[in-house]
Amino acid sequence: MVEGGKFTWSQPFWLQPRWRWDAMMTVGVRGAFVAAQFAARAMIAAHSGLIVNISFWAAQKYLGNALYGCAKATTDKLTADMAHELAPLGISVVSLYPGLVRTEAVMSAADFLDLTNSESPEFIGRAVAALLRDPQKLSRSGKVLVAAQLALDYGFMDIDGRQPRPLRLTDV
Repeated sequence: MVEGGKFTWSQPFWLQPRWRWDAMMTVGVRGAFVAAQFAARAMIAAHSGLIVNISFWAAQKYLGNALYGCAKATTDKLTADMAHELAPLGISVVSLYPGLVRTEAVMSAADFLDLTNSESPEFIGRAVAALLRDPQKLSRSGKVLVAAQLALDYGFMDIDGRQPRPLRLTDV
C-alpha cells in the first residue's frame, strides 16, 4: 500500500505504480489459477472436491482502487467459470468473502479500526471446513459466499465464541 514512503493505495489508477497491477494479478489471480489447476487434477480422479478462492466485495463495488477491484472481480469470474467446467466431475468451486480478518497487519492498525465485527484467521478456516463436510456443497458451486453467513447456515462460531455479522454489499 506504500511506495517510497508514501501511501499510494487510494490513488487513482493512473497514479498507481504498475508493479501493483502485476503483483495483484500474479500473486492473487494467477496464484488462484495455478493452485486450482493442481487441485483439480488431483480431485478429478476422485470425482469429488472443493476449491475455495478468497475474494472480497471489491469485485462488486469500488473499494480503495481500481486495481484491487479488477483482481477480485477476475477471481470471482475465474471461480464461476471453473465451477461450470468442474461441476460435471463432482467438484465444487466457490469464492469466499471474509470480513475484517484480525491478521498481523490489521492488528498493527487496531487503534484506527473498529474490530467489533472482525474475524479471527481461523474463522475462515472453519467456513472452509464446514463447506467441505457439506454433502450438498455442489449446490453452492460457482457462487460467492460470505464466511459469516456460512457460520449462520452451518452453525459454527469464531474461536472466541463470537458470531460475526455477515457483511453485505451495502456494509462495505
